Amino acid sequence: MFDRFDPRWNDSRDRDGAGELDRDIYRDSRERADDPRDALLNDLDLPRGLERELVLDRDRVCELNGEDSRMLAAVGAFRVIPERDLDSRDDGLDSRNDSLEHLVEKGLLRTISLDGHDRGVTLTDRGRDLLEANRRERDDDRKQEFYAGVNRPRELCHDAQLYRAYKRVEKELRDAGAEVRRVVLEQELKREYQSFLQDHNRDRPDSDGRPDRDAREIAQWALEHELPYFDDRVHFPDFRVEYELDGREEHRDIEVLTPHYRGAHAAERGRTGFTCFRVRAGGRTGGWFDPRLAEELL
Repeated sequence: MFDRFDPRWNDSRDRDGAGELDRDIYRDSRERADDPRDALLNDLDLPRGLERELVLDRDRVCELNGEDSRMLAAVGAFRVIPERDLDSRDDGLDSRNDSLEHLVEKGLLRTISLDGHDRGVTLTDRGRDLLEANRRERDDDRKQEFYAGVNRPRELCHDAQLYRAYKRVEKELRDAGAEVRRVVLEQELKREYQSFLQDHNRDRPDSDGRPDRDAREIAQWALEHELPYFDDRVHFPDFRVEYELDGREEHRDIEVLTPHYRGAHAAERGRTGFTCFRVRAGGRTGGWFDPRLAEELL
């Protein structure tokens, strides 16, 4: 016997008129086919349509529509996004403000100061719990990770620019016929790397905690993960976009260069082979940039 009612059992899509509602959802999905946030919903069983529906958040219930779902997924995938960058459209609708107010009121998002002028948006723990509670099962472990709160306060303004670069690369990939599968942040790649370094120490009470991998093993790990290895270390992008094109699984590694990237630091980024996105002073949108020209152009 069930002792708790799950509102999804009483989903309006299962009642009379579901066909009309499905057509509305389909029409809305076609109108939003160019929304870069849709790829971040791949692992989630959340509403996609215009009307808000009941969603179970562990033992609580929340109402979400497609815009709410997209906003939660995007903010969770990139950890922090400037408020002005939340919506991909410029159609004069108030859906972005309505969703932001709704999600903040429900305790799923919160706003933070970025630099004293702009505001950013992050997931709360409850917002992350809601996404995790509504995951679809996968046949592999390549799931889209979602994060709550701020991870690197000193690099907050830099990290807030990642989503803007993602929107640019997602459009280019989509225009080429590719389909984005997920986004992998630098910290996730580094976490996998640290697990590799510490693998020999795991469950060993006599371990001193220091990794014992040699340079050859590290270089091989970097090669297997298609990451550059030079100057005796592995180099990581700000984020990786995994996608499928013509039946092949591919990825593109993205680095965001803010104005303080100069000289040798910027030139090092050029050696990595990462696709570099330049952000101008004041957070103004830049474009793809060859950091090997850094000393001349920055």
